[in-house]
Amino acid sequence: MNTILIHNAKIINEGNSFKGSLLIEGEKISKIFKDKVPDNILQSAEVIDADGKWALPGVIDSHVHFRDPGYTEKGDFLSESRAAVAGGVTSIMDMPNTNPLTTSMAEIDKKAEIASKKCLANYAFYIGATEDNLEEIKNLDSKKVCGIKLFLGSSTGGMHITNVDTIKKIFKEAPILLAIHSEDEEMIKANIEKYKAEFGDQPIPISYHELIRNSDACYKSTSKAIDLAVQYGTRLHILHLTTAKEMALLSNKPLADKKITAETCVNYLWFDDNDYERLGAKIKCNPSIKKEKSRVNLLKAIESGIIDTIATDHAPHLLADKEGDCLQAASGCPSIQHSLPMMLELAKRGSFSREQVVEKMCHNPAKLFNVEKRGFLRKGYFADIVLVEPNSPYQVEKKDLQYKCGWSPLEGATLSYKVTQTFVNGNLVYNDGQINEENKGQMISFSR
Repeated sequence: MNTILIHNAKIINEGNSFKGSLLIEGEKISKIFKDKVPDNILQSAEVIDADGKWALPGVIDSHVHFRDPGYTEKGDFLSESRAAVAGGVTSIMDMPNTNPLTTSMAEIDKKAEIASKKCLANYAFYIGATEDNLEEIKNLDSKKVCGIKLFLGSSTGGMHITNVDTIKKIFKEAPILLAIHSEDEEMIKANIEKYKAEFGDQPIPISYHELIRNSDACYKSTSKAIDLAVQYGTRLHILHLTTAKEMALLSNKPLADKKITAETCVNYLWFDDNDYERLGAKIKCNPSIKKEKSRVNLLKAIESGIIDTIATDHAPHLLADKEGDCLQAASGCPSIQHSLPMMLELAKRGSFSREQVVEKMCHNPAKLFNVEKRGFLRKGYFADIVLVEPNSPYQVEKKDLQYKCGWSPLEGATLSYKVTQTFVNGNLVYNDGQINEENKGQMISFSR
């Protein structure tokens, strides 16, 4: 059994920051020292000198598209989990729009078998809602499934549900958290026709993506979803929130008191419509990256408590998929390798505190999804730990990217916080640029 001491780090956990040490024995954290570490432990354990570094719980990214199975030319469980652990992400929750679609427990088991051989991070899977799998949803294994994904808007793989009665039944019968992609498809289609008429045979610029998938389309869908959740008492989680109008529908009560919660994604906090001219389709995603005012309002909503979790919606595409105009270029971009450094950078700018970064990226996903023994630095919890070196500026370069697609919209940006070590289940998986693929992650279990 490995015994590792992370010695003299600044531990940031559960709203507090203090100098201390973490003892890992096997897969778990066995002791947390705030004072001097006994000599016998210093002599018997493998000691990692973390003086000057921050120790955080490993990030739980509750919204990713690792593309496996079915689209592995873009990414797979190995390549994208390499990127995850290089960025301090120790657990991921993967979306169901793969090929085949993950719409049954049988497909979840098949996906888990693939991940068990390849994924360096811990993993869990959403079951996708369709027009005809309500019985699967009602009888799912709540200890194995992180949530139910409902596309109230366009989706890869044809999972968009339009039948109102089916949607109502899903809201009524959902036995666990229902996570929604919320955009009104009819409004989007009308906007597309409007701009097709305006541009005629000319390409529609990428910047018009924000006008086609606008705030009104998000608000209309989200307000309907919230009404249904209230009517049926559904545990509802709104994914990748982008607009102030939607925020007005939500409360800033403590997480434990909420039945309706919201996520935003790091790209919506970092980029805005001013970046379309520079980055084009590299930042085209659904929902769209919106105006600067929306980005500023999202930052405020994190601090106030309206936004509960931060994820990535990590969605790699080949650069060839990103070619063409607003209607042709694929939506989605890779982001998991730098999400934690980006959030710490925003904290440094004063948008919120570093303790809130840990809360939104580690603690709250664990609470919200009822993750067993992860998301916190606690005795008896799995040793999912990330060490960060602050005030260590570096430039994001293509050569350092772990994504199979080989690019990032962040290339050329300077970040001040560097992930130096990542532990998954007590195993040192990432160490100063070196990735150990020997130990794979575990399937996450949920206490429901």
